Amino acid sequence: MTSAGDVSDGLLFGVYPGGITGDDAGGLAGGPPDDPERIVEALRSLQCGERPFLVRGYVGFTDPDDLRVHVQAPERVGRYAGEGRALDLVVQYQSRSGDVAGYVAFLRDLVRRHGRSAATVQVAEEPNVAGNPTLDGYYPDVRQAVVEGVIAAKDEARRQGFGHLKIGFNTTPLFGPGEGFVAALVEAGGRPFLDALDYVGLDFFPDVFMPVPADRLHDAVTGLLRLHRAERLTPAGIDPAVPLHVTENGWPTGPERTPEQQAWVVETVVRAIDGCRDEVNVVGYTHFALRDADSSQPGLFHRFGLMSDDYTPKPAFAVYRKLIAELGR
Repeated sequence: MTSAGDVSDGLLFGVYPGGITGDDAGGLAGGPPDDPERIVEALRSLQCGERPFLVRGYVGFTDPDDLRVHVQAPERVGRYAGEGRALDLVVQYQSRSGDVAGYVAFLRDLVRRHGRSAATVQVAEEPNVAGNPTLDGYYPDVRQAVVEGVIAAKDEARRQGFGHLKIGFNTTPLFGPGEGFVAALVEAGGRPFLDALDYVGLDFFPDVFMPVPADRLHDAVTGLLRLHRAERLTPAGIDPAVPLHVTENGWPTGPERTPEQQAWVVETVVRAIDGCRDEVNVVGYTHFALRDADSSQPGLFHRFGLMSDDYTPKPAFAVYRKLIAELGR
């Protein structure tokens, strides 16, 4: 089974294979439906043989009386495991009532059902981000949900004998008032939380929402990773031995954003991460996403894919495949 905690063997690569993405208004951007056969074909190509590879999927917990239809993305993600591929399950906390106990029970059930085919379980998605109902920081008692969720998921993994299964949480870059988010989790959870924590994830998208000059992109990536480790995680009490995963990263094509630029950004970012992986103990990189949500739309959230929405590869697909062959486990 894929290991998620060894920096010496190279990066553990992965990808989100679905078409649906969340937009900045809290909605969902999605065009043509997923094609499972084309997805498997693309995943096999990226793996360059049956090397370890993560397939990221999102599953949401909502209140029983919530009338929203919470999309699981991609649908039936478990079908993409096997042949060296393991699931990277993100269990979103989206309870309007703050039902932490229900979320914990939901997590335990997912661990029991998917623990054999998963390598990682991420408790909540970007819980530090408030104000967007697509993300978990919008919902009440989210910090308590992260703390109790990590402890419960690890306990269930141990009960089931899933020693391979790594439990973690993630954030976006922590600046301004949110700098102390991880410290607040550690203070709330104490030693039980730290003992259950196998990794910390980071979602970041340089030169997407804020421009970064091309000649500064490499240093911006390494600088952010160093800051995140040295000034956010370690002072909060997260041991440097707890690895860091880049859980979402990508760069969309679109108007004035060429496929050739995307390929260059992917290579620059991944090589920057690999270059400082020993220093900051970063062990994994997951690209967002395999295919565009809707290649006919100009918005940022529609065209993050390494492929168009009909699974035609962009230049970045071949670049990512090359990087996996060279730098992956």
